Amino acid sequence: MPDSQIGCYGTAASRWAGVGPYYAMFPVSFANEAVKEYTKPGDWVFDPFAGRGTSLFAAASQGRFGLGIEINPVGWVYGKAKIETAERKDVEERIRWLGQRSVNYRADAKRLPEFFHACFCPKVEEFLLAARESLDWRRKRADWTTMALLMIDLHGKRDSALSNQMRQTKAMSPQYAVDWWKERSLEPPERDPVDFMLKKVSWRYAMGCLGSGSGHIYLGDCQSILDRWRNRPPKTKASLLLTSPPYYGVTNYFYDQWLRLWLLGGPDKPCSPGEPCKRKFENKKYYIDMLRHVFEMSGSVLRDDAVVLIRTDARQFTREATIESLEFAFPQKKLRSEKYSLPDFTQTTLFDPGSEPKGEIDLVMW
Repeated sequence: MPDSQIGCYGTAASRWAGVGPYYAMFPVSFANEAVKEYTKPGDWVFDPFAGRGTSLFAAASQGRFGLGIEINPVGWVYGKAKIETAERKDVEERIRWLGQRSVNYRADAKRLPEFFHACFCPKVEEFLLAARESLDWRRKRADWTTMALLMIDLHGKRDSALSNQMRQTKAMSPQYAVDWWKERSLEPPERDPVDFMLKKVSWRYAMGCLGSGSGHIYLGDCQSILDRWRNRPPKTKASLLLTSPPYYGVTNYFYDQWLRLWLLGGPDKPCSPGEPCKRKFENKKYYIDMLRHVFEMSGSVLRDDAVVLIRTDARQFTREATIESLEFAFPQKKLRSEKYSLPDFTQTTLFDPGSEPKGEIDLVMW
């Protein structure tokens, strides 16, 4: 799918491809081109760091199948909604049902911390609490699709989101946000959440959706899941491993997504989980061991002639650690090329603006 088509939203794929604001997103055009070049219709594409499922969706939208693993529930919900999408009528029914239930959460909404009162109007607070308590997003197609669409505009620009003015991809710390709004006398926008969400659903489904049966994304630590697959691997074998691992020392995806994680049942303030795989990667030995483990165990999911395509950070340590881990995991394959990609803006330049070299690197093995 060319970028011009993606930009005009003239197809179902173009309207669903971008579901889920998320750091470290694959450009949709990059994933589409990789799938087209290295696979054929009916093949499987594997992504152990699936994020919001861009590589899996690129596979599904081009007649392939996607198999992925994602540890962050926010990314998992986005990916799940894109490759196993509920029917529009079922999503609209859930939104109206949540609107009816939201009146039961009036008292609970009043007890929320100050941040939520400064961020959302009372009707939205009640609606979000109803969604938080009532949607079975882990098991039901209509619920994970509804939750994904709700999370997209949970926070962002005032004129297009449920929240007070806030960055869409990263939820700021509560006290910082409250102080910023107070300094500018910004009140939360008044919203009818049911009407707001139904309009969002109408736009998203206007060209249809891909339906289901195009793949599967697992929720959990890819290291643990791949270990389980060592003796009982999936019956299907992928012809392409297409992924972008977390970059060394860049950001904590759980901390950045704390508000959406709250909507999924998490704490009402940002916190860093205890597990190393859910924190910012700052231990060099752990980072290398993690990459080696994941790439080596991925062999059980791949065909012998599978292509491995990794996009990673061009900084020296991340680049060298990734190359070393790939060569360790796939000693029979050759590193075919290194291609530096210099987009206008990357997560590395955001969190480490003085880093050299800037940009990202694509590593291809066959």
